[in-house]
Amino acid sequence: MELDEKKYLYLFIIIPILVLIYFYNLYWKRKKQREFGDLDLVQQLAPNRSSFKPVLKLVVVLLGLTCLIIGLVNPKIGTKMETVKREGIDIVFAMDVSKSMLAEDVAPNRLEKSKQIVSQIINQLGSDRIGIVAYAGSAFPVLPITSDYSVAKMFLQNMNPGIVSSQGTSLDEAIKLSATYFDEKSKTSKLLILLSDGEDHSEGAEIAAEEANKIGMKIITIGLGTEKGGTIPLKENGVVKSFQRDNNNEVVITKLNQDGLKAIAKATKGGYVYGNSTKEVLDYVKNALDNIQKTEFEATQMAEFQSQFQWFLGFAFFLLLLDVFLLERKTSWIIDLNLFNEKK
Repeated sequence: MELDEKKYLYLFIIIPILVLIYFYNLYWKRKKQREFGDLDLVQQLAPNRSSFKPVLKLVVVLLGLTCLIIGLVNPKIGTKMETVKREGIDIVFAMDVSKSMLAEDVAPNRLEKSKQIVSQIINQLGSDRIGIVAYAGSAFPVLPITSDYSVAKMFLQNMNPGIVSSQGTSLDEAIKLSATYFDEKSKTSKLLILLSDGEDHSEGAEIAAEEANKIGMKIITIGLGTEKGGTIPLKENGVVKSFQRDNNNEVVITKLNQDGLKAIAKATKGGYVYGNSTKEVLDYVKNALDNIQKTEFEATQMAEFQSQFQWFLGFAFFLLLLDVFLLERKTSWIIDLNLFNEKK
């Protein structure tokens, strides 16, 4: 069971308040009756007044208010199956998480910039399905193809160089792993958006792109960094302690390799865009998506909780209406039954 509007649960405080008011009012009436005269004689003055009906009316009102509050809370019980059809494409984001992506020649750094770009791209998607791959010296599957964008963003924010054990920038491994996300026999358009600084220390990236092209996969590459390059800060608790050094103890300067990224995109008749300006990247990707043919996905069964508020509201109004017709005097036909042998 799921409660849609939990804030209305606070209204249940009305129930004990009404009970207290009722008993206080009953106490006050009895007190006044004793002041007026003998209690038995006072009751004889109103022989048709029922002692049970007021309690019944209270119970009916309390049940009515309880149902009304439950209706406002809108409980959802069970599931309702709906068939949903979507049109779109399959997109895989391959994100470079090597240490070179920590360079701050692009603010705040290359990796955080790439996260911002991917998050903004996801925001402008419609019914497309997405997946995420992380890579450095090797590639690692982060999220399989899904239409759940919120989950994708959650995984996206947790990406860092520590999730891949081997360092480097193996673009060919990223392309090969991304290709496995797609169904080769499916007619759904396939797009890989690869984000990197292009410092590829492995061979065969262009060959991997050509193989990907054979299964109908297009690649858009996004370059992060500058050609001038930058150092790789090593931080502890957000404070820079040193900089990455090579085997000769020289500070490493990592530079953007646009030519390699352009060659990969060209092999699949895709495109390359420089990632320094998020707006330019978004405009470029949006234009590319508009020109890619969208196909209808297979019907998907969506399970949803079914609202039950109408039953509670209906019963609440019935009880509150019933209370209007309940009088506090005794019911004549029950008196005629003489169940307790009161008539002599």
